[in-house]
Amino acid sequence: MSDAADPLVLDFVEWVAREPRNYAEVVATWRTSCPRLTIWEDASDRGYVTRETIAGTGLMVTVTASGEKLLREHGRIGAPQR
Repeated sequence: MSDAADPLVLDFVEWVAREPRNYAEVVATWRTSCPRLTIWEDASDRGYVTRETIAGTGLMVTVTASGEKLLREHGRIGAPQR
């Protein structure tokens, strides 16, 4: 991933940290036709977010401990939403 995309990854992780997001919402909101802007895939590959099935809710995207650390390092995190 290029350095130019790092702020977008940070924005994405911050967006997910506000509340766990439904997988379909993530795909719809962060979908791009540009193969160079794979923001949410990059965040997942780097271990900042994960997909998990939550009973009664379905497939969700949530921030990992590494993602919370990334946000803290960049001054972008409040209380974790767990």
